[in-house]
Amino acid sequence: MTYVAAVRAALAEVGDPVRAAQQQAYMKSDLPYVGLGAPALKALLRPLLVEHRFVDRAQWEHAVLELWEDAEHREEWYAAIALLRHRPYRPWLDPDLLPLLETLVRTGAWWDVVDEIAAHLVGQVLLEHRADTTPVMDAWSVDADSLWVRRTAMLAQLRHAGRTDTDLLARVLTANLDDTAYGREFFVRKALGWALRQHARTDPAWVRAYVDTHADRLSGLSRREALKHLG
Repeated sequence: MTYVAAVRAALAEVGDPVRAAQQQAYMKSDLPYVGLGAPALKALLRPLLVEHRFVDRAQWEHAVLELWEDAEHREEWYAAIALLRHRPYRPWLDPDLLPLLETLVRTGAWWDVVDEIAAHLVGQVLLEHRADTTPVMDAWSVDADSLWVRRTAMLAQLRHAGRTDTDLLARVLTANLDDTAYGREFFVRKALGWALRQHARTDPAWVRAYVDTHADRLSGLSRREALKHLG
């Protein structure tokens, strides 16, 4: 049995219809849920990830896409992300993976999957391959068709702390201020503020300066988020 088949078989044996309906309503998801909470899903997937190891990168990527594109429940999307994030495959988190990650962002198009892909997957690729990945983030930050691709570029450095490329951060944020194509969208404004708030943990002076410099183009929501812990 393949990883994909094992995931689907395991999901078919569990779940809570009442919880599933609540999850679907909360997430405003077209895909139904099985009805597992995050800890239970993690416990379900852990032995499957160990048992079904990929030695071929193409097969690994194919399994991710199969889970994603043929999903009947949202937990299958989460299982695809878990497969991408599984530690043995970390060497495969490189710029060649970005087209696949972009596909997931464009088709997932909602915060629960996009934010995890941005912070943990795209962010890791960027951290370890800056020269090749930085131009991609610049392009994503001005994407004409998807606010979620833009959001990914803004959130990609959430976990970089002292290794944050502040020049890149400034560019991708400025490309999405209030007077830009998607700048008035809630999820863009929220991401902008979140990225600033997170970097304020490392360099509050930089964040204050950015907010002051762009005060007339920064939404109230973004500003409040950015300064939330700075007093």
